Amino acid sequence: MGGKKKLGLKQMERVQDKRDEEEAKEKKKAGPPKEKKAAGIVPPDAKGDKMIGELKKMNVLTPYGVAQRFNIRISAAKSFLSELEENGKIQLVSGNHSIKIYKIPD
Repeated sequence: MGGKKKLGLKQMERVQDKRDEEEAKEKKKAGPPKEKKAAGIVPPDAKGDKMIGELKKMNVLTPYGVAQRFNIRISAAKSFLSELEENGKIQLVSGNHSIKIYKIPD
């Protein structure tokens, strides 16, 4: 009967000290962090038919989706999509100041 005995202040301090030591050891054992591959800054060629073929596979064209697909930064994807819109290869469906949604006309 009865539950687990509550620890006294000294015992709680000892338990906390042991936890701190274990965490410090684990941090020392961990190797160097994995390197992140930087996304490209230069957008792909807007005139290439290969890029249009890749974009046709996507249901919705958003800057985030294009950035993930081609491993470029979102700012580069936004400029890429606006350039394609100016060329008439894609069409703006909806959007506001923060995001724009495009489609490829049939």
